[in-house]
Amino acid sequence: MAPTTAATKSTSFHHRIITLDAGVSKSIHTLFHTSIPGSLLLLLEYSADFRFSFPLALSLYFTPVRRPYLIQFLVGLLVDLLFVGLVKSIFRRSRPLYNPDMKPAVSIDHFSFPSGHASRVFFVASFVSLLDDFSGNCWLVLGVWTWAVLTSCSRVLLGRHFVSDVLAGACLGVLEAAFVFRFLKVKTIAVSYLQN
Repeated sequence: MAPTTAATKSTSFHHRIITLDAGVSKSIHTLFHTSIPGSLLLLLEYSADFRFSFPLALSLYFTPVRRPYLIQFLVGLLVDLLFVGLVKSIFRRSRPLYNPDMKPAVSIDHFSFPSGHASRVFFVASFVSLLDDFSGNCWLVLGVWTWAVLTSCSRVLLGRHFVSDVLAGACLGVLEAAFVFRFLKVKTIAVSYLQN
């Protein structure tokens, strides 16, 4: 098989996947975005915004109820911001065309793949699930996972992202939580925190 034929087949397959993703995403947006209150979707959007979540987590670090895992959490949020920005700058996928009111805060937010909101909420949900502090509180863990799923779905319903953007973001968030837990060692940080 000639190299051009293989490249053409690969491009054709990629184009079909992107077209299918765009079609499914637009269908979901069209069918459901008016049946769910826009204010609820926007509340979910704002609750997962880095400009809200990072300052909130940072402020908790400076309170008397500070937990040793907050350092990991803050680092994880920064890792998420960096990874999402890097992947967006590599893929440079445009946002859905039926999203005329999107006003990105920074230029990298002109791009769609992956969803930073989805990666952030799935990072938070995975992080909370991995913490021993919350292992006995199944309602809290379930609530955080519900928030993560609803926020991720809101990205498609608001027309901010395609389905594949949200799925990729969710996977990235779970991997980031595993990375933070594996390589930043909660117990090491906890011991050094307790010694101070």
